[in-house]
Amino acid sequence: MRFVKQSLIRASPERVFAFHEQPEALVLLLPPWESARVIQSAKISEVGARAIVETRIIGPIIVQWIAEHTVYRPPHMFEDIQIKGLFRSWRHRHIVEPHKDGATLRDEIDYDPSLGFVGRALAPLLIESRLRKLFDYRHQVTRDWCEKPWQ
Repeated sequence: MRFVKQSLIRASPERVFAFHEQPEALVLLLPPWESARVIQSAKISEVGARAIVETRIIGPIIVQWIAEHTVYRPPHMFEDIQIKGLFRSWRHRHIVEPHKDGATLRDEIDYDPSLGFVGRALAPLLIESRLRKLFDYRHQVTRDWCEKPWQ
């Protein structure tokens, strides 16, 4: 299955990419309504580095998510894959492309939900709506940081 979120950010591709290179970027991108915390950050520039996030999915159930950085091509793209988590598979490409008004930020996620046919049948309702809300928030945070004037 595939989820894509794309936004125009009125900043250079280099600035948009630099946002994601910050050590605290993952923490900044966690929405306040998500019961999640970063256990370990990872530099996107270090292929093989792993980020670990704990998230509460339902009630007391906490799941550990481990993502490994697999591609780093500044200032255009970096990629991570799920090593451990809720999905059978998860590949997330963060793509930054030049645009006449700044840069386009596109998140492309190819995933296979758990629970086989049932997971795929419920994905549009349960997974995609949550991804939409999450990435709307992430793109707004990125936009706010990138478009603010240099200090």
